[in-house]
Amino acid sequence: MSMRITRGIFSLLFMMLGSSAAYAQASATGAGPAFPSKPVRMVSPEAGGAGDFAARLIAQALPGYLGQQLVIDNRAQIVAAEVVMKAPPDGYTLLLGSGSFFLGPLLRETQYDPVRDFTPITLATSAPAILVVHPSLPVQSVKDLIALARANPGKLNYGSGASGGGTHLAAELLKSMAKVNIVRIPHKGDGPVTISLLTGQIQLAFINMGSVLPHAKSGKLKALGIASAQPSLLLPGVPTVASGGLPGFTSGSLTVIVAPIKTPAAIVGRLNQDVVQVLHRADVKEKFATTGVEVVASSPDQLAATMKSEIATAARIVRDADIRPD
Repeated sequence: MSMRITRGIFSLLFMMLGSSAAYAQASATGAGPAFPSKPVRMVSPEAGGAGDFAARLIAQALPGYLGQQLVIDNRAQIVAAEVVMKAPPDGYTLLLGSGSFFLGPLLRETQYDPVRDFTPITLATSAPAILVVHPSLPVQSVKDLIALARANPGKLNYGSGASGGGTHLAAELLKSMAKVNIVRIPHKGDGPVTISLLTGQIQLAFINMGSVLPHAKSGKLKALGIASAQPSLLLPGVPTVASGGLPGFTSGSLTVIVAPIKTPAAIVGRLNQDVVQVLHRADVKEKFATTGVEVVASSPDQLAATMKSEIATAARIVRDADIRPD
């Protein structure tokens, strides 16, 4: 073998070893291909629900900004959170969570803590709850309802979904702030609650806007107030619950996007930027609005503050009302 060929082989081996060492060092330090270099998985609530609708709506548009597909993985909400908590903090596994993600641990044992174990990406959407009554109830406002309930302690009833869920907590917050005694009739979700209201089996309820919007607009149910800080364009003419004598009253269903804790700030920033751009698209906002959902598209810090506030408020309601799982 000639000296020139021998030197060429050694040079090639040296380059290969150098490349391998550099690759190993990059892997050890977390460096590597620019994010994202492969599809991103979003674990979301069961198919068919509001959370799944939000996940799929975002997934349709996000590849145009992120440059990779967003693959939806439907799981039960508590299971979804536990799956994402255990995933590598590399930005390739995200959680789209609803209220049960950060309120669930208040009522049952979970492997995760929503603040400690996750990195916030964005508060994607909010669907304020609507206080509605059966048309036969002789009230025209939140003040009227409070006066009627105070005059008839224990005689009015309300429907709600799962114990500790958003609509249950909203009604218990009303009871606490208004100092009234109304009786809970448990249901398996907003759908059954709405049916019970329409048929007059229950008298009032807080229901997420998407479920009650058509009935409130048609007059089949009477909308007394919206549980948001400001009136909604989706229900013009309906005042806030707060303006009915309960200052500061807010309640609704939130959709959040988070990643495993210790996800690098650069990846969090990229994900927030791209998801927020999707949420601000006019066509995306319009599709959310048809289901009674308002786009928020917050920063990571704003989501962190919102989650802490929501958990603190819910924990106080659960404690004061002695709420336990159904």
